Amino acid sequence: MTHSSSACPLRAALCFLSLCFFTLCFGTTAVSQDQPARQTIDKTDADILYRSGENLSDYMRERCRLDVYVPESKTGFSTVVWFHGGGLKGGKKSVPKELKDQGIAVVAVNYRLHPKVTAPAYIEDAAAAVAWTFQNIERYGGSSEKIFISGHSAGGYLTSMLGLDKRWLAAHDIDADDIAGLIPFSGHTITHFTVRAERGVGGKQPVVDDMAPLYHVRDDCPPLLLITGDRELEMLGRYEENAYLWRMMQVVGHPDTELYELDGYDHGQMATPAHPLLLRFMKKHGM
Repeated sequence: MTHSSSACPLRAALCFLSLCFFTLCFGTTAVSQDQPARQTIDKTDADILYRSGENLSDYMRERCRLDVYVPESKTGFSTVVWFHGGGLKGGKKSVPKELKDQGIAVVAVNYRLHPKVTAPAYIEDAAAAVAWTFQNIERYGGSSEKIFISGHSAGGYLTSMLGLDKRWLAAHDIDADDIAGLIPFSGHTITHFTVRAERGVGGKQPVVDDMAPLYHVRDDCPPLLLITGDRELEMLGRYEENAYLWRMMQVVGHPDTELYELDGYDHGQMATPAHPLLLRFMKKHGM
């Protein structure tokens, strides 16, 4: 009796395991056959040289390149030109994962770096990449009237410089006011610390000259969204710089400048929670 009572549960367990195995092998296959495979809706063109001419150096040919990530199933879409961070000394282009599958294009840009170049080479490269986007995004199905500029840290600095100081894009016959919106993440609004270092100015000595976004405050620039991390966790003075730019934009009467401080996030962490704010800002301005 003892032997018989122990054999029945064993036999039942074996039958149950066999049924589970059958379901996993054949049931899942049947479901997958009923559901169409997800088709790729996005594509990326990589390492496009955005500068041209006979006088390009080897370093320009190496660094002055961009990737174009676009939604294939849409037309007339908005575009974010995205500049990486790295203190103007490092970093490389990439499409933030939070901006993928959002029905927008992302143009991720490399630019030349210190010490191989000095200011204003970084801004000149950034301007050339934005000009390339204005001139080419419609070939991908995008709208040249819906080009936003954004970037983190050094990329935020480049964003603000291009949108506030019109001379850089004017060199390419592009009006900076045609940018749909500016969204710098934790960017300097004073002169960048790497540019100051090139001039022998210490990192704790603030400078506001023509290489500072603050120097170019104006009431007719594109809509501006300033985002930083927590003022107690950010890089030295970064929130306060952005708050001052926000205040001065109010003083001159700019109609659309917003400022966000992301409590609890330091300089490196703040980009991830900032991306939803970027997307919301884009929707507000015609995405």
